[in-house]
Amino acid sequence: MATPETSLLTDRLDGSAGSRDAPLTNHGVLQAKRLGNHLAKRRDAIGRIEKIFTSNLQRAYRTAEAIAEAQSSLASSSSSSSSTSEASLRVVQLPELREKDFGSSEGVKFGAARPSGSNGDAQSDSETRDSMKSRIDRFLDAHLAPAVDAYASQNVAVVIVAHGIILGVLLRALLSRYPSKQLDSLYKHGEILAAWSNTGVLQAKIELSGQGRPEGSNTEGTEPSNNKGGTSPEPARARAAPGMVVQFTNNVDHLQGLKKTRGGIGSAKFDSKQKTMDSFFGPASKKRKLDEGGG
Repeated sequence: MATPETSLLTDRLDGSAGSRDAPLTNHGVLQAKRLGNHLAKRRDAIGRIEKIFTSNLQRAYRTAEAIAEAQSSLASSSSSSSSTSEASLRVVQLPELREKDFGSSEGVKFGAARPSGSNGDAQSDSETRDSMKSRIDRFLDAHLAPAVDAYASQNVAVVIVAHGIILGVLLRALLSRYPSKQLDSLYKHGEILAAWSNTGVLQAKIELSGQGRPEGSNTEGTEPSNNKGGTSPEPARARAAPGMVVQFTNNVDHLQGLKKTRGGIGSAKFDSKQKTMDSFFGPASKKRKLDEGGG
């Protein structure tokens, strides 16, 4: 039975961005565009992208929008009937996927002095792991788990765009909810080993592993009988409890050959009024050349 793959993505501007709504840089926009095109080209391998869930911080949802736009372009160039949902793919922004809130340490570079209290001790008003786990559990219950159930018989993909720390919490929760045989290779001293670069991709497949019934599952379901003689329907065959296989982590193949533009341009905040990034980094306009030639 085909099952959805879940790609976990992140686009962090730097290690101290936290829950501040920092915008994408010019280089970040190029990375997001590369990522969107990369996933569109891998449609046959990962399946149709059916859902995109993202943090409501703009550096995440702008990346998610780039993925959706690439899927829309793919749909418009395809004559297949399956392209309809791709053309109308919606980006779902969720506060549950925001990065960890560092409190009074927001915006402070790692390694720099932290604000201290009256007794001289470093302030500890950062969001706790339990708080982040509660957010992720709400996301799983309200959004991802229903998607897994809805598309369990289809080869489709669900994309999650978030941030490094909260993605680690999400991965831990996924491994708890969908047990994996890879736990020994994914944990060290109780900590998740996976890490993410900007737009790095962790791809995992949630799959069924047999025909057993999960403990505590509903046993009253039935499926229609093909017997036209009017015999009673047979009990439905239960699906097994799903498990998860992590296929790769922090994949950045889409960034090969991409260099940050020097002179501060690559690190500058992206200006959405620009028509395209290509025109920003491209040669001078024809009009400008004519003006210079006539001077």
